[in-house]
Amino acid sequence: MGRQKRREPILIENIEIIDTANKGKSVAKHEGRAIFVQGGVPGDICDITVFKRRKKFWEARIDKIHYYSKRRTEPKCEHFGTCGGCKWQNMKYASQLEFKQNEVLNNLQRIGGIELLPHSEILRSENEYFYRNKMEFTFSNKRWLTSEEVQSKAEIEDKDALGFHVPGMFDKVINLNNCHLQKEPSNAIRLSIKRFTDKKKLTYFDIRNQEGLLRNLMIRTSSTNDLMVLVQFYENDIKNINLLMEHIKNSFPEITSLLYIINQKANNTMYDQDVICYNGENHIMEEMDGLHFKIGAKSFFQTNSEQAKILYRKTKELAQITENDLVYDLYTGTGTIAQYLATSAKKVVGIDSIEEGIKAAYENADRNNIKNCTFYTGDMKEIFTDDFIIKNGTPDVIITDPPRDGMHKKVVEQILKISAKRIVYVSCNSATQARDLALMDEKYKVIQIQPVDMFPQTHHVENIIVLELK
Repeated sequence: MGRQKRREPILIENIEIIDTANKGKSVAKHEGRAIFVQGGVPGDICDITVFKRRKKFWEARIDKIHYYSKRRTEPKCEHFGTCGGCKWQNMKYASQLEFKQNEVLNNLQRIGGIELLPHSEILRSENEYFYRNKMEFTFSNKRWLTSEEVQSKAEIEDKDALGFHVPGMFDKVINLNNCHLQKEPSNAIRLSIKRFTDKKKLTYFDIRNQEGLLRNLMIRTSSTNDLMVLVQFYENDIKNINLLMEHIKNSFPEITSLLYIINQKANNTMYDQDVICYNGENHIMEEMDGLHFKIGAKSFFQTNSEQAKILYRKTKELAQITENDLVYDLYTGTGTIAQYLATSAKKVVGIDSIEEGIKAAYENADRNNIKNCTFYTGDMKEIFTDDFIIKNGTPDVIITDPPRDGMHKKVVEQILKISAKRIVYVSCNSATQARDLALMDEKYKVIQIQPVDMFPQTHHVENIIVLELK
């Protein structure tokens, strides 16, 4: 069977970008067909080249912009356009908020089948940059080369990189100079590690061949000025591990938690790995509205601390909990939402799959002198059963804050069986949230929609839905 003939690119001139789309892309339309365009802003009029043709849509890149949208702004980051971290830096923040809210409402209507859309305006982030409290960077011996480097055809000696993956390329990493997402000393730490490891000729990870010493770097900050740095190594080379860890320790005495992991798995997930404390504590502390939370290396915590306060305050407000209410907090993480609600409720029961997070939740509850919270570890679809309800009581209110994939069908079925008077569904993915809402439509109606912007300069948006029994 012969190879399929490669289609030639198509040039389309003077086309207008009319909307935003999934994963931060923009949309144009040509002869009734949707074209997803990289780097466009609604209102741009441009020439585009179509490089991928599917039956239902095409994909294209911009060749020339004839008219710049009034929604455009100048990106702050030198890596914009290559790095996939902040795809909306070229769009004014007010427009980002508008399109995020539209995405939420469109998903709820199109996927969830919700016709009536009572909603509040999206809650904006006070900080448009340097808002993240957690960043993860990758070491790679396959640095992303600029077009100038490629065209020069010169021998490239420096191929190591410490930064972010290029979108769609698992083995290519952009070597970051300055990132605008996390406050200092984040950049200073990453750049110092890069200079030191280059000087000492420490090997960077080769993901294809599964070899090399340096694998990943995580930096976590907190409002209490605690600072965590975790280095993930592939090879068990204690001499060079200690060499780098000592450099970090001596160069940045403000680090309160210096950790490392030796991970020789095929993937870099750390939840099944031993975390070794090299210096300081094995955790950092976060403070929110008088509550204190212990955060370990594996703990889930909202990555925008200031907006997390807004999110949790709004969740508590919308839940309308009374002193006689039993509340279930599904996907509780380190028990942050649970403890926000505990002062208003009779009792709160939290469930999560990460054992370290649940241990931290108990420690946090004890630290905050909260006595009416109980936490359980386990796979949600396996632990959230009839026997669990019999043991812990039938909840009056359910809070659910699942990962991006949404809730398993078994979890939705159990929620429907319980018939709690109110459900507050917090989600970082309005598409899977809408899918779950469609499954709950037989018993529940949506009475409130509240988007919250946790991630400026990106297309991601958090959304709170309030459901009541029909």
